[in-house]
Amino acid sequence: MSEYNYGNEPVISRVRPDKKHPVRVTLLVMITFVAVAAIVAGAYVFNLANTFNSKTTTIETAFPSGDRPALEPTAEGSLNILLLGSDSRAHTDAPGEAGADSRSDTMMLMHIPADRDAIFVTSILRDTWTEIPGHGESKINSAIALGGIPLVVQTVETLFEAPVDHVAIIDFEGFKGLTDALGGVEVNNSSAFQSSGANGEYFAQGPVRLQGESALKFVRERYAFSDGDYQRVKNQQLFVKAVLSKVLSADTLTDPGKVANVVSKISPYVSVDENLDAAAVGGLAVSLRNVRSGDVQFATLPTLGVGTSADGQSIVVKDEAGIAQVVEALDKDSLESLPLFSGSPE
Repeated sequence: MSEYNYGNEPVISRVRPDKKHPVRVTLLVMITFVAVAAIVAGAYVFNLANTFNSKTTTIETAFPSGDRPALEPTAEGSLNILLLGSDSRAHTDAPGEAGADSRSDTMMLMHIPADRDAIFVTSILRDTWTEIPGHGESKINSAIALGGIPLVVQTVETLFEAPVDHVAIIDFEGFKGLTDALGGVEVNNSSAFQSSGANGEYFAQGPVRLQGESALKFVRERYAFSDGDYQRVKNQQLFVKAVLSKVLSADTLTDPGKVANVVSKISPYVSVDENLDAAAVGGLAVSLRNVRSGDVQFATLPTLGVGTSADGQSIVVKDEAGIAQVVEALDKDSLESLPLFSGSPE
């Protein structure tokens, strides 16, 4: 585990991010929410709900104690869900627990507006240098090691000045089972690349079909790109967009067997707070029944590029002015007004 010099101001060097700091951007939890919509609408309601509740893991203590931000009246009815990703290859702690070397590989805030007409997902780069309550400044992904999931929630609430209503964690390995259950998905790859490692795979530019291990290689790769983490975020968002399109298609939602298979395959890789059970997820999914993949907007928290902390760490420097705009939009439940979300993957 790296040592941190809390409280030191970073020395900013605005260069393109390098390839050394992985960002796991997994939105399978969101996909699960949509898939579980079928739970409330068929003869197999009980079995699907039981599958979700029995196979997911409950995060017993997900939220911090003490004072927390209050929802602004102008945002009444909206929801903020914190999504965290882990990689079973490197993460051995039980979901919700913190170990000395724990790091949250993925961190994003999913905002669902009161009108339920869209979903806005803001990814937070894991090396973002920010205030960790009670510990000074550090990389945001260190919060889980310093205080578990409750401190991660508190850190994100401090960053966005808004409450987190639910927490969900997904294991990266869930990609394989999900794509297998859907029979594969197709993405429009913007740039050809060869994934790293002895079993690396070549992904041509243009339409690419992803399934099983290929999906994992596509969304994990960072070493093949000059801007590393940023391109990987884009690739992961392309993948999620493709999965959403497949999940929300008529041939999936009208096929009880396929829906049951999706829920069964992904549930074991999901951990949720105690209030996010099948009934809550199903109710939320029903309220989002008119949302399609094109209504799911992606963005990355504004940054000023890569900098160096006083103790020599490579960090991602926040764009305070840009983040202030996000905070204001959350308060007004108006994220759709931000240009930040105009560049979502096609």
